[in-house]
Amino acid sequence: MRMKSWLKIGLGAALSLVTSNAMAQAPAAPTLNVGDLAPAFSAPGSDGKTHTLAESKGKQAVVLAWFPKAFTGG
Repeated sequence: MRMKSWLKIGLGAALSLVTSNAMAQAPAAPTLNVGDLAPAFSAPGSDGKTHTLAESKGKQAVVLAWFPKAFTGG
């Protein structure tokens, strides 16, 4: 049982280091204020295609939704 605990702690620490290093190298997000236009972006869809904000121009609404703990058991 002790080995599993140490393994979980070690894996958690390694993941934390990798994640923090990746975050440190990521470019800073632009600052937006209320009323600003959304910047152009693209995102992968659940249909396997890449979608852009521009392709939604003139349509009624764009909804982006996610749940960070989906399928994690937490």
